[in-house]
Amino acid sequence: MVVREGALEHRRFVDLPELLRPDDLLVINETRVVRARLRGTREPGAGAAEILLLRPAAGGAFDLTAADWHALVKPGRKLRAGAIVRFGNEALARILEVREDGSRIVRIEGALPLADVLERYGELPLPPYVGTGTPERAARYQTMFARVPGSVAAPTASLHFTPRVMAALAARGTEVVPLVLDVGYGTFKPIESETIDEHSMHAERYEIPEATALAVNAALAEGRRVVVAGTTALRALEASAAAHDGRVVPGSGDASLFITPGFRFAVASVLLTNFHLPASTLLVLVNVFAGYDLVMNAYRTAVRERYRFFSFGDAMLLEREPGASGNAQV
Repeated sequence: MVVREGALEHRRFVDLPELLRPDDLLVINETRVVRARLRGTREPGAGAAEILLLRPAAGGAFDLTAADWHALVKPGRKLRAGAIVRFGNEALARILEVREDGSRIVRIEGALPLADVLERYGELPLPPYVGTGTPERAARYQTMFARVPGSVAAPTASLHFTPRVMAALAARGTEVVPLVLDVGYGTFKPIESETIDEHSMHAERYEIPEATALAVNAALAEGRRVVVAGTTALRALEASAAAHDGRVVPGSGDASLFITPGFRFAVASVLLTNFHLPASTLLVLVNVFAGYDLVMNAYRTAVRERYRFFSFGDAMLLEREPGASGNAQV
């Protein structure tokens, strides 16, 4: 669906190249989903348990040499500080700390390197509605751009891209540049507070290459549109710009930016994204980006026309006027 002020248009994703301008700059996310869901046996109790590794406890990039990890666990009531989850006879996860938000700090121990632990006992953390982690489903859950490991969820807007679409974009002359934002649990955590201002966003690590920063800043200086594939890439760009007076700078950082009404976008003027769930920070972002009335009309139309939602659902291309303030109701 193409969403512009005053008009909605039903198109196929293969039409994307002709919907973009030849001088548009397209930014994509090269993150790769890792086999971060570990299933084992808990001690005490000998029952089934699950550890979902989110990111190294010390921060920074996904690192197979890290021992301590920020993680989610199941069953939470059984896995308190001091509990152990064993993975065969070769490795274990020790619960070091229970955090206020219910997450854990865990330490991976044993003779088996973490890379081998993930390979033998890990699964891609597929959404529950996708089903069990078969090799076919796991392969489909990686985007064609997936290169840098570190995410626990796919940047789903990029799942639509195919070699055919990329070839058509190249033939049209559209410049494509990459960045990395490691998609974490915070992106999908529902808003449970009374107001959106009380919601706390989890930080997600990003890295912007020098060539990408140069290309984005050049496009902005020349008045060309920056088209962003996914809310993850958008948050990385806008977080960098917010910290550096409107310019995107190369390097890495943590994006804890929660885009709420009143936010002024410095970079993105077109957003490609999937349809999001109620009470999600992603839906708030989309509303602020394009305006509440326009977005809600698009969602009502999508429901009526039986568009697909969730990770493998349909996409929408949202256009906004550069420099417009995000003062939409949500």
